[in-house]
Amino acid sequence: MRARAAVAGLAMLTVIAVAGSAWAAPPSIEAAVHDPGRPEADTARDANRKPAETLEFAGVHPAEVVLEIAPGGGYFTRLLSKAVGPNGHVYAVAPPEMQKAVAAIAADPAYANVTVIGVGPEEAAKVPQMDVPAIDRGWFRMLRPGGTLFILDHVALPGSPVVETADTLHRIDPAAVRSEVEAAGFVFDGESDILRNPADPHTVKVFDPSIRGHTDQFLFRFKKPA
Repeated sequence: MRARAAVAGLAMLTVIAVAGSAWAAPPSIEAAVHDPGRPEADTARDANRKPAETLEFAGVHPAEVVLEIAPGGGYFTRLLSKAVGPNGHVYAVAPPEMQKAVAAIAADPAYANVTVIGVGPEEAAKVPQMDVPAIDRGWFRMLRPGGTLFILDHVALPGSPVVETADTLHRIDPAAVRSEVEAAGFVFDGESDILRNPADPHTVKVFDPSIRGHTDQFLFRFKKPA
């Protein structure tokens, strides 16, 4: 299954045009990226993950509430915490294998606005059998009008079977994502190619040493109509 970040808050997103060196991140995002509490293992990945551009495209602003799905080791958790600031909050929904890392972040007073929502082993085991369209409808009901659903995932070949490819390669066809999310009621609000890599063969698992850290990734932004 793919990881998603659902941003609930103001009617906030606009299309961002990134124009080389002329582009500058908003102060809140700039501060998040340069947070001295970020571990070196995270900052070393910034060149490939482009956190400032990603958070800007997602439309993360101070004082907002963010639901982060499958936070991994917490790379974006710290960034989101600082970007929304003390008047915002980050809820990190984590399966068992991710809970230790994000719980350590939430326990740090510097990230006191982070709450971990643990997913138990039984729920995690059911993920491959989940009704994804129903989950999308759940996001739609949860978000307030004007709220945003932001999706970042690894690209699969066009027409790839969704469940099988997600399970074996941890990838998904972007066209399938857009189709199912729009079917839930969301309105497509933009995409970004900042993490695209046409050299990715799209046929190997995203953790394969030959491509790990350099996969072709898509960023989609959807809005719940106001």
